[in-house]
Amino acid sequence: MPFVTKLTFTSGDRRLLDDVVDGVKGAAERKGVELKGPHPQPPTDHRVPQSKRLAADGGQFEPWQYTAYTRTVEVHGHDDFARSVAGDDYPDRIHVEAEIEQVR
Repeated sequence: MPFVTKLTFTSGDRRLLDDVVDGVKGAAERKGVELKGPHPQPPTDHRVPQSKRLAADGGQFEPWQYTAYTRTVEVHGHDDFARSVAGDDYPDRIHVEAEIEQVR
């Protein structure tokens, strides 16, 4: 039975993220792999509080703010290609998640 592998790429560096996803798409085209995407998701803004001291009354710095960008691609069948893409070495600023669904 065929599998659909959904790969989610996330990064705070949009330009690097697009380069990586374009590379995956190009490799899929060269190998004749059925690939859907990349599908951009709306960027998410994050705020992280920063304490000045470990004590509860130590005060706080301004929160650290950053934006995360997400792209998803779906690989239909071609399990070897999906496995190689998910296991590739990417820059530290790129986070990759894989979801595998069996289609009947």
